[in-house]
Amino acid sequence: MAVVGIIGGSGLYEMEGFHKLESITTATPFGEPSDQIIRGEMQGVGLLFLPRHGRGHRVAPHCINYRANIYALKQLGAEQIISVSAVGSLKESIHPGEIVLVDQYIDRTCSRPSSFFEDFGCVVHVSLADPVDHQLVEALHQAALSVGAKVHKGGTYICIEGPQFSTRAESNLFRAWGADVVGMTNLPEARLAREAELPYASIAMVTDYDCWHEVEDDVNAADVIEVLNRDVEITKKIITAALPKLPDPRKSPAAVALRQAVLTAREHLSPEICERLQPLLRGYLQK
Repeated sequence: MAVVGIIGGSGLYEMEGFHKLESITTATPFGEPSDQIIRGEMQGVGLLFLPRHGRGHRVAPHCINYRANIYALKQLGAEQIISVSAVGSLKESIHPGEIVLVDQYIDRTCSRPSSFFEDFGCVVHVSLADPVDHQLVEALHQAALSVGAKVHKGGTYICIEGPQFSTRAESNLFRAWGADVVGMTNLPEARLAREAELPYASIAMVTDYDCWHEVEDDVNAADVIEVLNRDVEITKKIITAALPKLPDPRKSPAAVALRQAVLTAREHLSPEICERLQPLLRGYLQK
């Protein structure tokens, strides 16, 4: 059975047809993930749901343990990851209530671990030129069209540190750079998913116009939550429609991301490193 990790709000697993099997509490070498992981099945596909901010939205974007989240999903058998998150629009043509299937990122974070291999005596350089899996994006795009969602295929997501929203000067700068949406969570996930050899795609739900728009109100948390609560229903429909059409993750370039990326010689990897990073390095360690 295929297994898909889904990162997003805690309400996502309340989908019609989803059969919940168990709630899993797990630990990783990087600490605990944001919350328990819900394991279940739907349409013959295994699903692992992880609420990114914890149930009740307790964890701020800059405090999320991204490494623990991705590692835990990998450890529990996820073969690819679908991320669901809220974003602000940086384009007049992208409106609140619409969906953007992101394909590129710009990093404006400053305090987040970005690799599993930091401080472990193992040097790894994965390719991140194309940070999302295009076949997975295509499956989500077709699913979005089939359920009547207003969807934009492709777009650049600028990831800011948060937890504050952008200044007006920053918002205008991001627009000048050609970015399409702004958010606070996806880039650490995309990077770590690639190191974990997991194909990754993002369903970005547009909730506002950030603060650049001359007519629309500046972004505020209350309005974001209001739009997000509406948009989550269409997102559930997209995921449900996509499940029977998901690509084979073994055919994704992400599935062999470490093949030429591990630079540290095998004999220089300590037993501790091999044990702690075994779910990530097992293919390399068998060489």
